[in-house]
Amino acid sequence: MSQSVPDASVHSLEEHRAAKDAAATPIQPDAPDVSAEVEAVDRPDNPLADWLTVPDAPLLPAWARSWKSINANVTALGRLTWWHSRYHSIRVPKYLIKTVLLACRGFYRAAKGLWPTLSAQDHSATVKALRAQVKVRPEDVDLAARHQAAHAARTHARRWRFGAAATAVATAAVGVALADPLVQTGIASAITVPLAYLGRGEETQLLDHATPPLRVDMSAQQLNDALRAAGLIKQGKGDDEGPKVSCIMGPVRDGRGWAVVFDLPRGGGKTASDVLAKREVLAQELGVDEIQIVMSRVRAAQGGNAGRVSMWVADDDPYLADPTPSPLEKLERFSIWEPIPFGQDARGTRVSVPVVWQSMFFGGLPRRGKTFTQRLLTAAGLLDPWVRHYVADFKGGQDWMQMRQVAHRLVLGAEDDAIAAFKDMLQELLTEMERRFAILRELPTSICPEGKLTPAIVEKYKMPFILFTVDELQEAFLALGDEKERKAVIDDMARIARRGPAAGFISNYASQRPDAESVPTKLREIITIRACTQVTDQTSSDMVLGKGKASMGADASVLSEDHKGVVVLVTGPASFATVKNDLLTTAAFNAMCAKGRTMRKDIGQLTGDAAGDLATAAAENGVRIPPILSDVLEVMQHSPRMYTRDLIDRLVNLDEDTYGDYDAESLAKELEAAGVKRTSKQVKINGVNGAGYQRRDIEGAVPVTT
Repeated sequence: MSQSVPDASVHSLEEHRAAKDAAATPIQPDAPDVSAEVEAVDRPDNPLADWLTVPDAPLLPAWARSWKSINANVTALGRLTWWHSRYHSIRVPKYLIKTVLLACRGFYRAAKGLWPTLSAQDHSATVKALRAQVKVRPEDVDLAARHQAAHAARTHARRWRFGAAATAVATAAVGVALADPLVQTGIASAITVPLAYLGRGEETQLLDHATPPLRVDMSAQQLNDALRAAGLIKQGKGDDEGPKVSCIMGPVRDGRGWAVVFDLPRGGGKTASDVLAKREVLAQELGVDEIQIVMSRVRAAQGGNAGRVSMWVADDDPYLADPTPSPLEKLERFSIWEPIPFGQDARGTRVSVPVVWQSMFFGGLPRRGKTFTQRLLTAAGLLDPWVRHYVADFKGGQDWMQMRQVAHRLVLGAEDDAIAAFKDMLQELLTEMERRFAILRELPTSICPEGKLTPAIVEKYKMPFILFTVDELQEAFLALGDEKERKAVIDDMARIARRGPAAGFISNYASQRPDAESVPTKLREIITIRACTQVTDQTSSDMVLGKGKASMGADASVLSEDHKGVVVLVTGPASFATVKNDLLTTAAFNAMCAKGRTMRKDIGQLTGDAAGDLATAAAENGVRIPPILSDVLEVMQHSPRMYTRDLIDRLVNLDEDTYGDYDAESLAKELEAAGVKRTSKQVKINGVNGAGYQRRDIEGAVPVTT
């Protein structure tokens, strides 16, 4: 095959360059480059460039640049005005007494000032001088006559002046006495106020000095002093104070605190990270607790740099207020694709957590609200019928028991049978994960563009999200005495957390002891979202939140015993916040479990253990079964038979208040009264006979439901 080649001509490269140079417009050395794309104002030959340059300064003050800031400052002004009103209103009686005393002093000063006029002292000097001359020259008749005339004139002036004053006072007194009470009050005020004003002194104050109860009265000078004391700004020499920060915004009132954004001075060798690491020292210098200071770097995306810091200092501890009820409690349905309402930060800003494609880990000391916090995220999955729950609670108490209404698999306790059931659960999850990946690989890109689940795939291929919740994780690892088994379980959980998100797996782990032995680093380090309640020190905080997070400001050791339900939440390498969680009570959580069961039944997604829960099915059909049957079935769900002593121990662990005094005889009577008919009083477990119960006998006592 031949190709036709278009006509072509050959050019000399040297001739082409010469022609181009000749055609070029010559440029004079002093002439500006008019071809350059430079605005006229910026041209160096423009004599008006400096005058016409628009200053790079904001048009509005810092507090008026956003509606949020305006609203915060107006709200702060309203609170301040209301506080002043209450402060002075309760002191009105004191102010009235002080006004009367000042008016008395003013009356004295007024009388003292009017006395020379009333007594005609302007005539007294002449009279005294003539009297002295008369004594020296008594024979001078003309001098005596002049003295007598001057004395008569003074007497006349005194009489009419005192008379006029007395008449005015008498008239005013009669007028006041005959006037209405309201007019009398007005006249009294019109007289008292000027007299009180006249009676004031240089150090006299009618109103008390009202100091609003702000623990921090922040100013740029106070900020500079604190940074200088923390070694973040160089000290000056002599009268020179030294370098100062450049305040980009504020300090201004922001909600119940002060907000400021500042740049560190250059040349000091300090960065924004150095400021975050000095949080405790800065708190001491500002006179507050470190929990009241919220600091973060301002990144380039927000117009920041490596030396720009955003700081907010609260007037008091912002996390001691009563918790806010979770909005999930009132929702009829929720989509797991949406961020889950989680709580609010120190400024009252709502915080939501996206969990799709994520894994979570919760850690911290016991009895600090860790389980309540973890349940918030699982509860959101209850309201989405396209979420399948796998739950393991190795504490085995009441916290997760009602998940039996919804959970596809539920493991309670850390006994041998529960650990075995947990390992089976892991194998089931791994098998399901590989099955899903096999399906996703075969789907065309038009349906599965990124190799991940989509809302359409979830419903069309019946692949609901799987929310894998594990509470008290350390109990499971401690119960695994064999190191090989322990390592295998850790590897399985790590695989689920690492690869599972793309297949719709959401891991939700929690532990009281996040050390290397209880929760290995291999598992913790692949978790994307972490939350920590109070811990004892920064090392423990970093174990939960990640290495180096405390030095960045994400430090759960600053939380106190009073901060129940407060966590330090890390959602990314440099994203963290201290959050007061929404409150979801156990009763509300249990009600949501019942709601989630109904939703799953309606679309045919009630599966696994929940579908075979006899106690819940009986309650749905209006059949009330004794609580002892429900509890025994709960603790025996992983065992076909159990010794009596072990059954009692597990019941006590489940509800110590109810079963703490039970023995074999009382348990037998209670179960017999509930309708349990034992086929055998002896059970054989691992080749050893002993007194016990068969689970089928307990299930037989539950009324048959249809």
